[in-house]
Amino acid sequence: MEDLSIDLVDLRLLALLQDDASCSNQWLASKVGISPPTCLRRVRRLHETGLIERQVAILNPDRLAAVQGHGLACIVEVSLDRQGAEYMDAFEARAVAERAVQQCWRVAPGPDFMLVVHSRDMPGYLALAQRLFTADTNVRNARAFFSTKRAKFETKLPLALVS
Repeated sequence: MEDLSIDLVDLRLLALLQDDASCSNQWLASKVGISPPTCLRRVRRLHETGLIERQVAILNPDRLAAVQGHGLACIVEVSLDRQGAEYMDAFEARAVAERAVQQCWRVAPGPDFMLVVHSRDMPGYLALAQRLFTADTNVRNARAFFSTKRAKFETKLPLALVS
């Protein structure tokens, strides 16, 4: 297994990359006070060790909805009748395979899963609900909470930066 030890320079790189992963290697190196080749090597190592999982563009759902004409977001609590590992794994596999499911969390106590769902409109959500919840005889209850306003959305993880 790859060495997962990180130092303050790595933490600073991670913090900067969480703000903007599109910045140049030269800019990044200057911000943390290391040479560009060292910076590149460190960032590659952060990718290789899996600390940086992937780099993506984060879309604004409100602006996208305005362009597409619709947009519906909700959080769904899902409780299963049987919670054996095979049942939990089966539901999880079906949930993560759905494009509209942005996040799938196993949780305890309370419901078994929390899903964050984005669909184009209510008919799209209802089709998803039919496939994922109604058609599954092991789903005891699915309770959806529809978003009326997104007050905060953050992708950054808190880092223990010590100066």
